Amino acid sequence: MDDQDYMELALRLAEKGEGWTAPNPMVGAVIVKDGRIIGQGWHECYGELHAERNALKACAESPEGGTMYVTLEPCCHHGKQPPCVDAILAAGIRRVVVGSGDPNPLVSGKGIQVLKEHGVEVTEQILQKECDRLNKMFFHYIRTGQPYVTMKYAMTMDGKIAAYTGASRWITGEKARAHVQRQRHRHTAIMAGVGTVLADDPLLTCRMEGGKDPIRVICDSSLRTPTDAQVVVTAAHTPTILATCCKDRKKHEAYEAFGCRVLVAGEEGGQVDLPGLMGMLGQEQIDSILLEGGGTLNWSALKSGIVQKVQAYIAPKIFGGQSARTPVEGTGVPFPEDAVFLKDSRITCLGEDFLIESEVKRPVYGDC
Repeated sequence: MDDQDYMELALRLAEKGEGWTAPNPMVGAVIVKDGRIIGQGWHECYGELHAERNALKACAESPEGGTMYVTLEPCCHHGKQPPCVDAILAAGIRRVVVGSGDPNPLVSGKGIQVLKEHGVEVTEQILQKECDRLNKMFFHYIRTGQPYVTMKYAMTMDGKIAAYTGASRWITGEKARAHVQRQRHRHTAIMAGVGTVLADDPLLTCRMEGGKDPIRVICDSSLRTPTDAQVVVTAAHTPTILATCCKDRKKHEAYEAFGCRVLVAGEEGGQVDLPGLMGMLGQEQIDSILLEGGGTLNWSALKSGIVQKVQAYIAPKIFGGQSARTPVEGTGVPFPEDAVFLKDSRITCLGEDFLIESEVKRPVYGDC
């Protein structure tokens, strides 16, 4: 096995922390000595041991003189855990192989510098593209202070998210729907508009076995969410935020009695100011949002520039219908050249359905 092989193993280990480490990154580590793997670990949960310390703890023999493979630059500052570089140096690791650099200003090259200053050989950028992709959400959050937003929708091959009657269950098959549940587990929060609540009364929880429920964020500019909606009556068990422009305390109290948090955001065109809301949610340590909105909220999100990724689940079906709903509505762009352009698309087969994932290319339409 070579450096890439060991880093691939570290990546697979890092993925085991999916959904549990936020707002920290997912990290995996492998320790090799004399051509043998003697220890491995990953960052299992926010606030607990980092991958490097877990790998050292798991060593079957002394790691002195060995090589550590780690998907992200080791930290060199005190947070909920002490610096990983201290543990690496104390263990006598001779060489450290790193996938991604850490953009956190508290680290950002300093961890590698400390190791080099103490005589540790450091090899960087091994499978960097793959390691960077693993922590896109963390990188965006740490650089901007705002959540990484993934806009998700399921549609037919003629671009419909419901039949003309409004019926939408189910567009995609079981494998695609299971994949969605994994996304709900992975993201810290899920966001929908009050229109979706009024139309579908969704629960917006994770139905994956062993999964974690995301924080629910409902964009409701004038507080029209019914107090008997599922997202309200279950708020005592699943955190729910109502983002609104309404400042009426009496209205707030009706939701707060069920355990909801009412977050008063700025107003833009009579609606919640989405960029401002992202800043507020970022301060709440919400590093990622799965946007499961209807066509109106999706358009507002794209136009405001808060979306980083689009996930389109496409079913091999045709609904037709001039009035049938589509994933993105609103005003739309006036000309093709004003489109929201996407890049780095990837296609995955999920049973009979397809998932197309694309990053949002900048700049986008308007002032975004």
